[in-house]
Amino acid sequence: METPQIRRRDSDEPSAVATEYWHDCGGGRIQCDLCPRHCRMREGQRGLCFVRMVRGGEVVLTTYGRSSGFCIDPIEKKPLNHFLPGTPVLSFGTAGCNLACKFCQNWDISKSREMDTLAHRAEPEDLAAAARRLGARSVAFTYNDPVIFHEYAVDVADACRRAGVRTVAVTAGYISPVPRREFFAHIDAANVDLKAFTDRFYYKLTGAHLAPVLETLEFIRHETDVWLELTTLLIPGENDGDDEIRRMADWVVERLGSDVPMHFSAFHPSWKMMDYPRTPPATLTRARRIAMESGARYVYTGNVHDSAGGSTYCHHCGACLIERDWYELGAWRLDAAGRCESCGTPCAGVFEERPGNWGARRMPVSIR
Repeated sequence: METPQIRRRDSDEPSAVATEYWHDCGGGRIQCDLCPRHCRMREGQRGLCFVRMVRGGEVVLTTYGRSSGFCIDPIEKKPLNHFLPGTPVLSFGTAGCNLACKFCQNWDISKSREMDTLAHRAEPEDLAAAARRLGARSVAFTYNDPVIFHEYAVDVADACRRAGVRTVAVTAGYISPVPRREFFAHIDAANVDLKAFTDRFYYKLTGAHLAPVLETLEFIRHETDVWLELTTLLIPGENDGDDEIRRMADWVVERLGSDVPMHFSAFHPSWKMMDYPRTPPATLTRARRIAMESGARYVYTGNVHDSAGGSTYCHHCGACLIERDWYELGAWRLDAAGRCESCGTPCAGVFEERPGNWGARRMPVSIR
């Protein structure tokens, strides 16, 4: 059995661990190479993500083993509709983020600069054991982006594999090529936020760029065994135009394949975009139709009550395979091999013989 990795930790501050992805660029500055931002920092300075900083001439992660809280959720909330449907997932996050989204809907966590936010402690083995004890089929790195707590996420994923628990990354996919390869080698499923399909949107509203995200998506799809789904939050007047949605869907079908599920979710005013309107449900329905016209087989609407837009259909005969009402599952028409009971066509995904029955419950938990 694989033995746990031993991280070099600060004896006075156990949540600070040494990291690998950085280099000395001279002039008293250290460059972090984890993500495409390539933050250059002097001793004592933190990167934009806030959780990685220069200490003792190297970049350390300052939030190892610390979390903003733990909760058992339905896997569909991530959202993942084709990965162990109906099962419970143990969700947790830390603090900080390497994007600067003006519309962040978890801003109290991702933009936090208070270490008091991280009131909960859990070593990787603790998390894996808790998931087993609580009946969770997987552990999700969510609420903020797991890319920035790379070392902690990798160690938790390894501990979960030893315990027979799978792991899920909910991420914006903004990570450099070398750490990307290591990170996703440990992950079982990912939902990647494809926030828009223009670099203008990414730069203006997230402070990042589109190209590295597209590279991450192609890497996951073609060079790993990670189950992949996509989510796009449609913001009125910013990324909800027909042409942009069509170009995005065309790219997904051509470069990732027609079996990659796409989720279009509704924006509500948040963080620095309180003056924007909510996304009308009709916008999501329109986006779903456009994506399906482009050849995407599994397209969903989110953050609105839309049973038709949340259910899974056979792309061959049109039969409803998995009926959903919010996070509650209804009719299940997949056989034990994950094929349509009506016509025998396989449904893409990671399915068990029967669906889970967790439902819509949300249960905060204590790891210890």
